[in-house]
Amino acid sequence: QVQVVESGGGLVQAGGFLRLSCATSGSIFSFHVMAWYRQAPGKQRELVALINSGGGTNYADSVKGRFSISRDNAKNTVTLQMNSLKPEDTAVYYCTLIAGPYNYWGQGTQVTVSS
Repeated sequence: QVQVVESGGGLVQAGGFLRLSCATSGSIFSFHVMAWYRQAPGKQRELVALINSGGGTNYADSVKGRFSISRDNAKNTVTLQMNSLKPEDTAVYYCTLIAGPYNYWGQGTQVTVSS
């Protein structure tokens, strides 16, 4: 059973920063894609950033240049550094491990950016 647990959300003023962390269980972490999604009230869940097993990354256009995703395969963790936060970044952020056709999701962590 793969477990995914996020931490690091909170309330921050516009222009500030937050660092989200995601810890996973199991030995399969290093082989798979890890990603952060977010879901704002009344909106669909959207991809924010992903990182593959080789460290290659991809970002949503809305966060390019502001967010950075990284992983530590030795610790089974992935981190999302969020800088220059905007009110429109307010959402529940979810970490997911993508293993073929399966996604293992965390419970989500709330990020609120005040103007």
